[in-house]
Amino acid sequence: MPGKVTRASAVLLFLGALAYTAWVLEVVVRTGLDPVRTYVSELAAADQPLGGLFRATDLAAGLLVLAGAVASLLATRAPAGPAPDPGVPRWARTGTGAAARRPWLLVGWSALALFGAATALDSRLPLSCAPTVDPECAARETAGLVPATHAAHAVSSGLAMTGALVAMVALTVAARRYGLWRPLARTGPALVALELAATAWTLAAVAAFEAGRGLWSLGAGQRLQVLLVAVWTGVLAVSVARERR
Repeated sequence: MPGKVTRASAVLLFLGALAYTAWVLEVVVRTGLDPVRTYVSELAAADQPLGGLFRATDLAAGLLVLAGAVASLLATRAPAGPAPDPGVPRWARTGTGAAARRPWLLVGWSALALFGAATALDSRLPLSCAPTVDPECAARETAGLVPATHAAHAVSSGLAMTGALVAMVALTVAARRYGLWRPLARTGPALVALELAATAWTLAAVAAFEAGRGLWSLGAGQRLQVLLVAVWTGVLAVSVARERR
C-alpha cells in the first residue's frame, strides 16, 4: 500500500503544479490585465471575464497538492512492517520513531499541505475588483469599502505562500540531509534561493503600491514567485516518482 500511495502522491503533486501555472494562459488569452503590473489573483477577481476559470484552476491546484502532501505525510508516519518492502521508497520506510528522527520530512509535508489548503481556500475568497488597474477599486479598498473577502484573501494568500516557502526549504533540506530525491537535492537549493529573492521583490512591490509609490513591476515579481513554487513542486513530484522506482 505505501508504494501505491507514493505513486499517487507523485501524480497528484505533478497535476497540482500544472494547475498552479494556469495563469500563463494570459499569454495567449486577452485578459485586459498587464502581467508586469497586476496581481496574479486579480485574474480571478469577481469582475473579471475569466475569473471563474482561474478560480477553478486555483481550487484544483490547491486540492491536488493538499491530497498529495497528506498522502506523503501519512506514508511517512505509517508504522513500518517487519521487513522493508523494496517497492517502498526510503523516505517512506519509517515507523513513528523513525519519522520523529526525520523532522524535516514531517515539517515539509505538513507545510505543503498548508499551502494546498490555503490555495484552495484562496480560490473561494476572490477579490471583488482589480485594485492595481481600477483607481476606484483601489480607493474603495483603502477606505475599507470593499467586501470582507479582500482582507480574507490577503490572509489566505499569506498562509499559502508561507506554507510554500517552509515546504520548499524543509523538503529540500530533507532531500540533501537524508540522501533522498536526487533531482530535488540537486536543484532545490537554487530554486529556494530564487524563490526567496522573488518573494522579497514581491513584498517590496506590495509595500510600495500600498504606500502610493508605484507598482515596482509587482506583477512580474509575483508571477516569478508563483512560477518557482510550481516548478519546485513539479521537481518534487518527479523526484518522489523516481525514488519509488
